[in-house]
Amino acid sequence: MKNSLYIVGTPIGNLRDITERAKEVLKEVDIVLCEDTRVTAKLLSAFGINTPTQTIQQHSTDKELQKIIESLEEGKSFALVSDAGTPGISDPGGKLVALAVKFGFDVVPIPGVSAVATALSVCGFPADKFSFLSFPPHKKGRKTFFKELNDLEETVVLYESKHRILKTLSELPQNRPMMVGRELTKMHETLYRGTAPQIIEQIEGSSAKGEFTIVLAPKNWIIL
Repeated sequence: MKNSLYIVGTPIGNLRDITERAKEVLKEVDIVLCEDTRVTAKLLSAFGINTPTQTIQQHSTDKELQKIIESLEEGKSFALVSDAGTPGISDPGGKLVALAVKFGFDVVPIPGVSAVATALSVCGFPADKFSFLSFPPHKKGRKTFFKELNDLEETVVLYESKHRILKTLSELPQNRPMMVGRELTKMHETLYRGTAPQIIEQIEGSSAKGEFTIVLAPKNWIIL
């Protein structure tokens, strides 16, 4: 495992979704790089893993990233995880991966859960081609974001928080079928289906707590 960076997918909610390979890697590497050491500590503790953790996030400096590269040169091994899901998907892990590749180190994927793939698997819409847009901008560029989204012909996936889910649904195409997954894989997992107005009504009648993944059907989509 020397001189290697492992990109490890971790559960997005249900701890039983972790793979045996992921547990093995997290146990054997020298350091686990993570967004929030408190979050990752809970995950490691659940499986009796005592590997040290180190923070890496979007605000990590070039100097901090360079220190990791220097440790790789010295023979250390690292596992990169996000707070939940697959690193590099709507999180800052990509910069470290690019640096590791640039300097010739092995970057090894350890597949795991992704909210994007999880939502696509149960949406019922074509997923042979889709666009993933992450989180909509809060302010600047928001209008342009939704205009460009509306122009996309294929299935579209995006994330949203509990604070803006209703606002975002009101700005999405109002007649386009969609599925919204709340708290995927967790105890209160809920799948809402229908048009935006219908789903707004469903959420208002249940709960807006948690994390949301939105999947829009392709334009002019018709159930076979």
